[in-house]
Amino acid sequence: MNKMNILTFDVEEWFHILDNESTKTQKEWSNFNYRIDANMDRIFQLLDKHNQKATFFCLGWVAREFPHIIKKIDALGYEIATHSDLHQLAYEQKKIEFKEDLKRSVHSIESVIGKKVITYRAPGFSIKEENKWAFEALIEEGIEVDCSIFPAKRAHGGFEQFGYAEPAYININGQRLKEFPINLFQIFGKNLIFSGGGYFRLVPYPVLKFFMNNSNYVMTYLHPRDFDAKQPVIENLSLLRKFKSYYGLAGALPKLEKLITDFDFVDVDEANLKIDWSQTKEISL
Repeated sequence: MNKMNILTFDVEEWFHILDNESTKTQKEWSNFNYRIDANMDRIFQLLDKHNQKATFFCLGWVAREFPHIIKKIDALGYEIATHSDLHQLAYEQKKIEFKEDLKRSVHSIESVIGKKVITYRAPGFSIKEENKWAFEALIEEGIEVDCSIFPAKRAHGGFEQFGYAEPAYININGQRLKEFPINLFQIFGKNLIFSGGGYFRLVPYPVLKFFMNNSNYVMTYLHPRDFDAKQPVIENLSLLRKFKSYYGLAGALPKLEKLITDFDFVDVDEANLKIDWSQTKEISL
């Protein structure tokens, strides 16, 4: 596989923290001030400055509450995908709940942009061995490309059994789906993640650059909140979650600018077109 770096953003609000009860479901969200407009503007300005493509995985909730943001993403020519409807962990949902959430998210986004949505990423990469039926639901809903596999151990997700960290076909009960998993970097037999969220903010730039230079495939996953140093601190977070959620916010935007200056990136759509899928691995689940 030729070297490929993919730039993506998960479009959600700053308080969409999965493992915190006070922000977990929609009924709590009205208790917080919304910051998504200013946070998205930072991203738009940076991408425009560098003429950089990216894929935006958007919540259906964002499409309904902030349709102007979805319209702007589309008007600027960026690829729009779905990140679910209400940002719930997929493995905590029953199959029917997952399918309804997916269907509503796709409908909400398509109603705004008038274009078909064919790409998906689960909140928290929360498709794993026990709920791999989600891939069947994605195919049934017309999703052609998935970016939900985190092929390592993870706090709220992780599909370590997948065993592959490059683009591949998923075959589930005779149906196929293109998969762009999160990339891994191995040191002394340990899998390291560096390309998104708290990992991206934690890793010093020289180390990040080393990982990038020595990786054939990189799938980023960044969030508007990653660049918002002034966001409030949510109460009742564990010390570990607070560290993961708030460390490195002030330096994240300059770090991202260095990254897209030093390396070439494409969006998921272009990556999909560049790959010779007839030569990729097929993984049966």
